[in-house]
Amino acid sequence: MSEERLQKIIARSGVCSRRDAEELIRQGAVTVNGTVAHLGQKADPARDHIKINGKRLPPSEPHRYILLYKPRGVMTTCEDPEERSTVVDLIKGKVKERVFPVGRLDFNSEGLLILTNDGDLAARITHPRYGLVKTYLAKVRGDLSEAEVVKIRRGVRVESAFVRPRSIRRERVTPRAGNSWWRIEVGEGRTHEVREMFFRAGHPVQRLRRTAIGPVEDPTLGPGDFRELLPAEIEALRRAARDPKGRGGRGRAAAGGSRPGSRREGAGRGERRDTRTRAPKGARSRGRKGPGGATGER
Repeated sequence: MSEERLQKIIARSGVCSRRDAEELIRQGAVTVNGTVAHLGQKADPARDHIKINGKRLPPSEPHRYILLYKPRGVMTTCEDPEERSTVVDLIKGKVKERVFPVGRLDFNSEGLLILTNDGDLAARITHPRYGLVKTYLAKVRGDLSEAEVVKIRRGVRVESAFVRPRSIRRERVTPRAGNSWWRIEVGEGRTHEVREMFFRAGHPVQRLRRTAIGPVEDPTLGPGDFRELLPAEIEALRRAARDPKGRGGRGRAAAGGSRPGSRREGAGRGERRDTRTRAPKGARSRGRKGPGGATGER
């Protein structure tokens, strides 16, 4: 095997994403043949001894691509020091490969999340320069005036960066409940950016749910459910991540013309081909006991 950049080798092994691997290298946690590695260094995993924090880098595993509906009250991490439930707990015993969550959904948010051990694809999905569009459905307090919508469209400063949505539109208003629902698309990938946009406009988010990651969506998944991404969906994500605008096709068209689990997906009349996998009962019930449903912002 020829030499490759260390961060790519580490990401392919399934330990973490490429961006996280770069950070480990910067921190001096990675060694090659006993010498502390530097960013940009190359190595041959078949010949060189690569270690992270003194532990030998495991061999590469087959790539897995999981689409999960993260419930509220679940951490988007592999482990939590406070021993709260994590997204990895939801697939434990069902996926043997070590996969990690791509991007973030905050603790009080819910919706679609990809878990994979493909560090290259993970980096393309999360890095702001690729601008992959994520779609959210937000329930906010009150209703926004046209001036407030314009304010959001003009953008706000989040994490020392100026961000604006790709699009925003009102879905419905529930006057008796005193709230409204908005569909918003973002491509920056900043933490809490959706919540911050509405907060700056004077309408705090009450629920937030991620409904699509680039061209990938699946309204049939419920909290705690997960399934494998289809090859067509993976390819659509790769195309979208190469697109400077991060669109690369939307929804079903990009994923081969039919949603997974739908009747059109190779199933005969009267049959329904369902590729969903439900998480362990205890994990699902914990997720559903949370108030409402909301998603994070990266």
